[in-house]
Amino acid sequence: MQAILVVNSKGGCGKTTIATNLATAYAAGGFSVALADADTQKSSLNWGQRRAEDKTAIRILDWTKKVSKIPKGVDRLVIDAPAGLSVDRFKTLLRMADAVLLPVLPSAFDKVATKAFIKRIEAVKSIRKNRKPVGVIANTVRPRSRAHNNLMAFLSDIGHPPVVQIRYRALYPEVAESGLGVFDLTNKSSRDVQSDWTSLITFIETLD
Repeated sequence: MQAILVVNSKGGCGKTTIATNLATAYAAGGFSVALADADTQKSSLNWGQRRAEDKTAIRILDWTKKVSKIPKGVDRLVIDAPAGLSVDRFKTLLRMADAVLLPVLPSAFDKVATKAFIKRIEAVKSIRKNRKPVGVIANTVRPRSRAHNNLMAFLSDIGHPPVVQIRYRALYPEVAESGLGVFDLTNKSSRDVQSDWTSLITFIETLD
């Protein structure tokens, strides 16, 4: 089983969007997928409740109070972590994960919070020794904009260039209303959106 923790101490950076769409990407690829919601806001849980029964199955786990047992047969586990995460809580979730995904928006607030959070988690031995790789996601970017260029420079300066850049798309909130991800769709425009995720999937699937 491959387990991925989606986390940032900053709220509103798109953790649930990343987690739900990653889960649908793996489900569409034929994997048995579980999505664990560790955030008391229950965004992933609510997303799962809106998902129609005829869509590719994704097991939704309620970890808002405590980490529960992972069902047998799960190939890919995606963990949606809460904002304001303490180091101790982070360590608890990290023990379940093989890697960490850290979404960052192109805003000054996100950059400051992310820099501080990375500094904190790099003190954790498994992160420091690269046994649990950290992949930064430049999220909802508008390529070639000033904000985008500033974000790329910032991530390079702190030694964490992004493993993927997810472009801003109105499609993400639209499909989320129905408990869907972009990988539940098959039309031409959705395939263009899906192409943004190729390098992220490669990053995860090439982990030792």
